[in-house]
Amino acid sequence: MKILTFDIEDWFHILDNPRTSSPASWVKMPSRIEGGVERILKLLSDTQQPATFFCLGWIAEKYPQVIRAIVDDGHHIATHSHLHQLAYDQTKKDFEADLWRSIDTLQQLSGKVVDTYRAPGFSITSKNLWAFEIMDKLGIKNDCSVFPASRAHGGLAEYSVAAPSIIKYGSVQLRSLPINTSKILGQNIVYSGGGYFRLLPSWYLGRRFMKDKYVMTYFHPRDFDPQQPMVPGLGPIRKFKSYVGLSGAYKKLESILQENKFMNVNMAVKSTDWNSVEKVVLQ
Repeated sequence: MKILTFDIEDWFHILDNPRTSSPASWVKMPSRIEGGVERILKLLSDTQQPATFFCLGWIAEKYPQVIRAIVDDGHHIATHSHLHQLAYDQTKKDFEADLWRSIDTLQQLSGKVVDTYRAPGFSITSKNLWAFEIMDKLGIKNDCSVFPASRAHGGLAEYSVAAPSIIKYGSVQLRSLPINTSKILGQNIVYSGGGYFRLLPSWYLGRRFMKDKYVMTYFHPRDFDPQQPMVPGLGPIRKFKSYVGLSGAYKKLESILQENKFMNVNMAVKSTDWNSVEKVVLQ
């Protein structure tokens, strides 16, 4: 099972960066989202691949034509929150209001039920597991927020399954399609999106995508845009992580899409026997 997903956010939606954390700062920056999504949609059309697009409600409000283009091409719409804030930095009230606004905005614009969510930065940790209760309350059935390893923005290292599974938290049960991990030099890394995808060589990525039974990707339009501006306020390490490998990433993705068959989250949910998957109890 190889699942293709894209997080639809602009080049300046960088987490943990005070210079770009506020929506007030975003309107001052030139958007590149239309061109970025158009590039992705053309590649998916050329390779006949389906995908799930985790969209920001903010993007949907500012650029409704982007969401319509995704829907018109037959792809699956999901939510990536409204204002792209780290979930563990929000209060329960703020998290609920933000998630509800994104769901409502995307449903009204797309005409589709939005029941699939991914937290910005995979920011569900042991400290904000209450987020699963709010997801359930708002009609989310499928969660793609679990990062089953430690990372800069949290992660759930205690989550024992990097495969389709059931999250059980209190009285809530959600279908979980977490990120997959791979060991390099004894460390769990994620090669299926972000900086590691852009950094790792094509031969390694090709082998992993071909051999691994479960792959959950998480690409962004900015991953394939070497002409994007430099995000203000980043330190040297964040600059490296954010900009390494941009020039070759599109060709890597094109090759992988030509060599593998993918599905979107909705297809993966329908093809999984949820009665037989592992149940992970969180508390």
